[in-house]
Amino acid sequence: MKIIDLRSDTVTKPTTKMREAMFKAIVGDDVYEDDPTVKELEIYAAKLVGKEAALFVPSGTFGNQLGLFTHCKRGDEVILGDDCHIVAHEVGAASVIAGVQLRTIDTDGGMMDPSRIESKIRKEEDIHFPNTGLICVENAHSVGKVVPIDNMKEIYEIAKKYHIPVHLDGARVFNASASLGVDPIDITKYCDSVMFCLSKGLCAPVGSILAGSKDFILKARKNRKLMGGGLRQAGFLAAAGLVALKEMVKRIHEDHENAKYLGKNLKNIKGIEVDLEHIHINMVFFNMEKIHHNVDEFVQYMKNKNILINPPEDGMYRFVTNYWVNREEIDHVIESIRKFFPQ
Repeated sequence: MKIIDLRSDTVTKPTTKMREAMFKAIVGDDVYEDDPTVKELEIYAAKLVGKEAALFVPSGTFGNQLGLFTHCKRGDEVILGDDCHIVAHEVGAASVIAGVQLRTIDTDGGMMDPSRIESKIRKEEDIHFPNTGLICVENAHSVGKVVPIDNMKEIYEIAKKYHIPVHLDGARVFNASASLGVDPIDITKYCDSVMFCLSKGLCAPVGSILAGSKDFILKARKNRKLMGGGLRQAGFLAAAGLVALKEMVKRIHEDHENAKYLGKNLKNIKGIEVDLEHIHINMVFFNMEKIHHNVDEFVQYMKNKNILINPPEDGMYRFVTNYWVNREEIDHVIESIRKFFPQ
């Protein structure tokens, strides 16, 4: 039996069509803007999210940090959620690369209160205050939930009131659009720049996109070079990204359906607590605190069953469905857990 990897959707491998496209890709030196496949990807990606221009970057973290670096001046303050990816999982890069201060606010499952954001904006010119340089939102959120469009719209309107740009960490924006039943552009019209991943649920091996206005992307292109992101013959990677956007976006809802199926069956195992209403995308969060067990033994047991999982974080396990995990394999996961915890 093959390995069933539920640690994250970052573990996905390229599809056969991606491998073929990479093999046949026409390439050039992208730093000179001579790579036709990268150009095709950037034009297609920008149109998909309703922006004037786009830039291919190595990773989601790179794209987010490039966004902060391009929007802000050193010493600016960025308002964002205290549990967002930029704060929690990007190694403090905002302080190192952009030299900005992060002003965090509490969230409700990743959703920020617009009135709280407005209260944190530096409204007066004061010798003691930094300038509010940017507001960052995340959708879908890394806690597995999707932020309602109305919430994003209200935040965007507040930002425009104070002439502050909004950056969207849309690493899984296509998961968000599938969950909400809307086009990606219905989400991204409420931001000035957006980063989204070509990897994760879309299965490309490497790469993300940063999109925004032509002027913004022109500045970001130079900053990308400064950050070491000039990838030369990047068309081999861009070719996989084109397949990801043209084909894999259409089937991402299948991962959500599999996650709901997994969550429903886990909930039927005595002692496992799953909040089914909070399974918005391809992530299932659950706890087994009522079942006394040794975490290391459980993780190793699952590995022996050819199932890779992460240990819990703050008491919560997270299983992530993806293209390479089918319904039959999910049944194997469920049955393996049942056997570890006999009822």
